Amino acid sequence: MRLHAETLQCLFPSAKLDEPLKRYTAWKIGGPADALLEPTSAEEIEEALRTAGEHGVPVTVLGGGTNVLIRDSGIRSLTIRLAKSLTKVAFTGLSLTADAGVLYPVLANKTASQGLAGLEFATGIPGSVGGAVYMNAGAYGSETKRVLDWADVYRPEEGRISRLSNGDLGLGYRHSVLHERPGWVVLRAGYTLEPGDSEELKARIREFRSQRMNGSPNRPSCGSTFKRATNDSPGRLIEVCGLKGTRVGQIEVSPVHANYLVNHGGGSAEDALKLIEHVRKEVFDRLGVELEPEVRILG
Repeated sequence: MRLHAETLQCLFPSAKLDEPLKRYTAWKIGGPADALLEPTSAEEIEEALRTAGEHGVPVTVLGGGTNVLIRDSGIRSLTIRLAKSLTKVAFTGLSLTADAGVLYPVLANKTASQGLAGLEFATGIPGSVGGAVYMNAGAYGSETKRVLDWADVYRPEEGRISRLSNGDLGLGYRHSVLHERPGWVVLRAGYTLEPGDSEELKARIREFRSQRMNGSPNRPSCGSTFKRATNDSPGRLIEVCGLKGTRVGQIEVSPVHANYLVNHGGGSAEDALKLIEHVRKEVFDRLGVELEPEVRILG
């Protein structure tokens, strides 16, 4: 459904109309949002979601813009972007609360500076807190599930915020109950960590960051394109099939890391989708392994 610009502007006065979304994605791909809202508080988000629900306006939530592929036609109705707007972090002893827009590497640095251990792995995840809860994001042998206590989630069918525990969220490998509830929106999350030495934690973060920089391509991408399907990594399976350097338009299977599809500039979502399907087919035909995309397709 495509609403008139005048209607969207009336309902959401601070929204940007017909805003190109490639500006807000790590892959530098994406058509326009009919209306893009960047709220500055959880209350503003709640108000926007309630207004959208009352007027039947579909809502798409965008976090840090990583791990997503936005179609060339863009996203209809209202898109709410949380990254760089909802960025509060509060500490109480070994516990902390972080807004959904806080970038995970930033949270890793903040917790290390506080002498709190457990989120160092987050330095390898370029997304936001909201996205990390949604995906149960993980890296370097750890994952969000291990340290997350709860998440405050707006549930449009009830028109209110509910606090869901770790167990309620159904966290699994790159999965949460939020996948089955597309209208639910994470507003903030609570974590409990362990005491640690600040300098040791910072050193560990530097080591993880160095590993990531040395093993990742220096071009726009969505991060890891495919989930781990077996005891083997998707990158190695793709490489074994001789697909490094395979290209559709301006999108290429990176010669540096085969699980990254990089944009050489001006790449389209259509090209990315074609390359994803080509890689999946080749890996299945040659190795009998079904690769499942980790990237979320929006629009």
